[in-house]
Amino acid sequence: MSPAACSHVNGFKVDNWKQNLRVIYRCFVWSGSAETRKRKAKSCVCHVCGAHLSRLHSCLYCVFFGCFAKKHIHEHAKSKRHNLAIDLLYGGIYCFVCQDYIYDKDMEQIAKEEQRKAWKLQGTCSHLFAPAGIGERYSTWEPTKRELELLQHNPKRRRITTNCTIGLRGLINLGNTCFMNCIVQALTHTPLLRDFFLSDRHKCEMKPNSCLVCEMSQLFQEFYSGHRSPHIPFRLLHLVWTHARHLAGYEQQDAHEFLIAALDVLHRHCKGDDNGKKANNPNHCNCIIDQIFTGGLQSDVTCQVCHGVSTTIDPFWDISLDLPGSSTPFWPLSPGSDGSVVNGESQMSGATTLTDCLRRFTRPEHLGSSAKIKCSGCHSYQESTKQLTMKKLPIVACFHLKRFEHSAKLRRKITTYVSFPLELDMTPFMASSKESRMNGQYQQSMDTLNNDNKYSLFAVVNHQGTLESGHYTTFIRQHKDQWFKCDDAIITKASIKDVLDSEGYLLFYHKQFLEYE
Repeated sequence: MSPAACSHVNGFKVDNWKQNLRVIYRCFVWSGSAETRKRKAKSCVCHVCGAHLSRLHSCLYCVFFGCFAKKHIHEHAKSKRHNLAIDLLYGGIYCFVCQDYIYDKDMEQIAKEEQRKAWKLQGTCSHLFAPAGIGERYSTWEPTKRELELLQHNPKRRRITTNCTIGLRGLINLGNTCFMNCIVQALTHTPLLRDFFLSDRHKCEMKPNSCLVCEMSQLFQEFYSGHRSPHIPFRLLHLVWTHARHLAGYEQQDAHEFLIAALDVLHRHCKGDDNGKKANNPNHCNCIIDQIFTGGLQSDVTCQVCHGVSTTIDPFWDISLDLPGSSTPFWPLSPGSDGSVVNGESQMSGATTLTDCLRRFTRPEHLGSSAKIKCSGCHSYQESTKQLTMKKLPIVACFHLKRFEHSAKLRRKITTYVSFPLELDMTPFMASSKESRMNGQYQQSMDTLNNDNKYSLFAVVNHQGTLESGHYTTFIRQHKDQWFKCDDAIITKASIKDVLDSEGYLLFYHKQFLEYE
C-alpha cells in the first residue's frame, strides 16, 4: 500500500541512522523545549552566507546548514556527494539526485514521533497551532482501521497511466457558450486548482445554489468521475449570468473577458475559506485564486531631469500583450532570422515570438511632453519614462494576446502568428533583472541552477473566425507530453506540433518549481 521509497536513502541507513535522524528532528526541526528552540535560533544559520531564512536545509551526512533558495545546500551536496538534506522548517527530506522531496516510511515515522513529542513538551495538543519553532499543529491524513478494512476488502484500484483519460470530458454548447467551455477546460486542468477542489477545501458561507466556488467544486467532481459523456454546464452558466450580468445572454462573448470575470467571482466567493480569512490586510487576499493566479506588476516612472524614480506595485491576474499589425507601434526585438533559439522559440523567418511581446511589454517607454507628471524631487511637472517589470510571478501565468482591436475608427481581428514555447523562462522580465538590461535588451544569464522563474505550457485557448463570427477551442495538457483538443463536446488527441502551430489567444503557463513562503 505504501509508495516506493527513494533508492538513494539506502546509503544513509547505516549504523545509528535512526538515532542521528531523531537528534536532528528534536534539536533543529521541531524543537519542543525552550532549550532546543534557543539552540536552533543560534545554530541554524547558513554556513555560506550566514542567513537565518532562505529555506535552510541541514545535510544528513555531516554538520552543514545551507540555504535552499540561494542554492548553497545544492553546492554542498554536489561537492561532497551528500545526496540527502532535511528542511529545517517542515521536516521534509530532499534528494539531490531525484531533485525532489522524497517519501520513506521509516523516516516519516520518526518525523511524526518526534513532532508529537515536541507538541507534548509544549502542552499544545489541545490547541490549533503549535508555538513558533515547531511548525503548524496539524497531522497528515492516515486511514482509520475501518478504512483499512474497506481497502483490503476492495483490492481493485484505478491506475493512472499515460493513456488514462480521467479528467477529459466534453462540454455541451448551450448556445454560443464556447467562450465559457474553453475557459472551463483550462481551469479544470490547472493542477493546483484541481487539487484544491478535489480535496474538498472550500467552506461555503453563501446561500444554497448561489456560490460559484461550490459549482466549480461540483464541476471538478464531474470531470474526474470517470464519466465519458459530455457534461451540461447549465448551472455554471446560470451563476455566471447572475454574478457577471455583462456576460448574460446568448450572444458570443470574449473568452478573455469571461476568464477575468470568473476569477473575480471565484475570488469573492472564496472569502469564507480559511485562507481567505487569514489576511489581516483588507486589500490582500490569500484565497486559492489569488495564491495561484495573482502576481505583482512593478511600474517605475523615472523623471528625465533629476532621474528620481517613483515605484508602484499592482496585482494582476493576466498580462495583455500587443501584437505586430495592431495600430500600436510594435518594437521589433527578434535577434534576427538566423535560426537562433531564444526561450525555446525559433527565430526562423523573422516570426514574432512570445518573448518579443514580453520584451516590448517591459521596455522603457517615453511618456512625452503631453503626459508630464509632477516629480516629487523637482516639485514641478516633468517629462518621464515608464517601465513595467514583474515584481512577483504567479504560479499560473496567463498571457492574453490582444487579437481583437476596438477603436473609434477600427474593429478587426489581428491574425499575426506568434511563436510560443513549451517552456518559458521569465527571469529576463523580473524587476530584479533590470540592472542586466541595456536599451530594453536582456543579457541571458549563465546560471542554469536558477529554475525559480521557469514555466511549462499546459493550456492554449484559440479563436477561429472573425470578430463578428467565431469559435473558441482549447488545447490542454493531460500528462507531460499528452495533449488534447477540446472543441465543446468533442475531445480529440493532438500533437505538440498542433499546439505550437496554433494561432494562440490565451496562453496558460504553470511554474515548474513551487516555493513556499
